[in-house]
Amino acid sequence: MEKTVLITGSSRGIGASTALLAAKQGYNVCVNYLQNKIAAEKVVNEITRIGGKAIAYQADASSETDVISLFSKIDRDFGKLTALVNNSGILETQSRLDVMSLNRLQRVLNSNIISCFLCSKEAVKRMSTHYGGTGGAIVNVSSIAARTGSPNEYVDYAASKGAIDALTIGLSKEVAEEGIRVNAVRPGFIYTDIHASGGEPGRVDRVKNSVPMKRGGQPEEVAKAILWLLSDEASFSTGAFIDITGGR
Repeated sequence: MEKTVLITGSSRGIGASTALLAAKQGYNVCVNYLQNKIAAEKVVNEITRIGGKAIAYQADASSETDVISLFSKIDRDFGKLTALVNNSGILETQSRLDVMSLNRLQRVLNSNIISCFLCSKEAVKRMSTHYGGTGGAIVNVSSIAARTGSPNEYVDYAASKGAIDALTIGLSKEVAEEGIRVNAVRPGFIYTDIHASGGEPGRVDRVKNSVPMKRGGQPEEVAKAILWLLSDEASFSTGAFIDITGGR
């Protein structure tokens, strides 16, 4: 049976690494991006180079209209979706809560929370045996920030990831009898471009000594955990979390 995965925000970082690993494991890959078409097409080209199948789809995962259109295009191009990785998300400049604007809060919460709800909703409609589907798997990309709170830096981001943890637990129980497993990974300090968005590109190197393993993680290390949770090897795991934090 063909396997098709949608990975939101997969033009760079953890999403791109997950897309490449998924292709190597035999998935058709739907590469979603918001703005960076060139980066998304680079991921698609790399997948094609190794003999895989991939298509890049532009869509704002926090827009219901965009998400419905995205899933309709995937239906047309690949048929049945079997896996979803909710990876899209943003953070903004390091700041205390008392100086965060309402606009910032809305941007972060919409991008990081609403996107997961909308994409999961459409995935359930396609995977659930209740709707005539044959099952599937969803993996949410949370963050260790959901447990630490990211004080003085990104409490809004941390709160959004706490919401993703709650979604993971609740949705896993809703659809467990319908053939869908819902799990999550919680990355720690990983070398990706997202830190530049927070105003500190070298953040991982600054904080890595606070990690018991004394190093930052690589996107590929997160991707491997995501693909395990999507696989049949995790067939009895739902509502579960893998912390990829170097022991933090």
